[in-house]
Amino acid sequence: MSRHAVLLVNLGSPDSTSVEDVRAYLRDFLMDPRVLDVPYPARWAIVNLGILPRRPAQSAEAYEKIWTPQGSPLIVTSRKVQAALQSRLSVPVELAMRYRNPSVQDAILRLRDKGVDEVLVIPLFPHYAMSSYETAVERVKEIAASLAPGMALAVMPPYYDHPDYIRALVGSAREYLEGDYPHILFSFHGIPERHLHKTDPSGCHCLKRHDCCDTPHAAHGTCYRAQCFKTVRAFVAKAHVPEHRYSVAFQSRLGRDPWLKPYTDWVLEGLGKAGVGKLAVICPAFVSDCLETLEEIGLRGRQTFQRAGGGSFTLIPCLNDQPLWIAALENMANRWLGKSATPSLASVAVQSIQTTAPGA
Repeated sequence: MSRHAVLLVNLGSPDSTSVEDVRAYLRDFLMDPRVLDVPYPARWAIVNLGILPRRPAQSAEAYEKIWTPQGSPLIVTSRKVQAALQSRLSVPVELAMRYRNPSVQDAILRLRDKGVDEVLVIPLFPHYAMSSYETAVERVKEIAASLAPGMALAVMPPYYDHPDYIRALVGSAREYLEGDYPHILFSFHGIPERHLHKTDPSGCHCLKRHDCCDTPHAAHGTCYRAQCFKTVRAFVAKAHVPEHRYSVAFQSRLGRDPWLKPYTDWVLEGLGKAGVGKLAVICPAFVSDCLETLEEIGLRGRQTFQRAGGGSFTLIPCLNDQPLWIAALENMANRWLGKSATPSLASVAVQSIQTTAPGA
């Protein structure tokens, strides 16, 4: 008789705000060939000679601004989500981070020791990107094949416009959109444009035409940009947001190569210069508040907007451990387990990730 379990996977965080721990985290993250997708010699030189000598101290200072007494906000919140989901399910629920702790290896070992042989992997990334969703899934597959070769994995597909996710997202923002209606900025984590080309199975659609994201195509199954815009369209339709009252941008770019545009910091400055008196920013690509939401947007983004002449600024919290989000995760698991779930939830199937031939 098979024994089932659920594995939640998020990106990760340094173990502490010490420069040494931040350096270790950045090394793990940036040496991933699905993040910095250049040949190994170039990647090693960029990371070890160009980034790690100075960046860890800067990042450690940023982490100190958002760190909680319990630790990293991302880890603390993810553990709350794990506990809340565990209280609703009869099968084990484990948590792992793609980088650092709690590790994928430890999670797989715990599941193996419990006799689990079928696992639903839920990446805590609503959208497909090789530097988040794909690398997390591939890491779980790699570790499971090594430590528990008999363990079968099912993977929750990206749920960027799924009704349960959109319902939770709109619910998390509703109180911030009442009364004097603000301008809303949807800020998604950015990725290099070349990543879209690599995840385009046709090799001839993504960013090859001005309306690529609006034209139905098989490439959208792994196109981060198209999925982000679908999230926005679903959100504004459900929340009845007027078209002229929202913008979309992409944050957290690194290096000189072109990343997805428009850039969030540029948009924030432009909105400030335009005299927007009330701005609310939501970050749908993140399900848990973290450095990129709390510090990059909540602190630096606020400063950019208001220094340019903008008025009030509100950072809408991520889904975190809100009940609607926990219910959405519960539905994902129950559908896989064959139990009753919200009828709108799509079937979960074993998914084979198409790797994108990152630099070796």
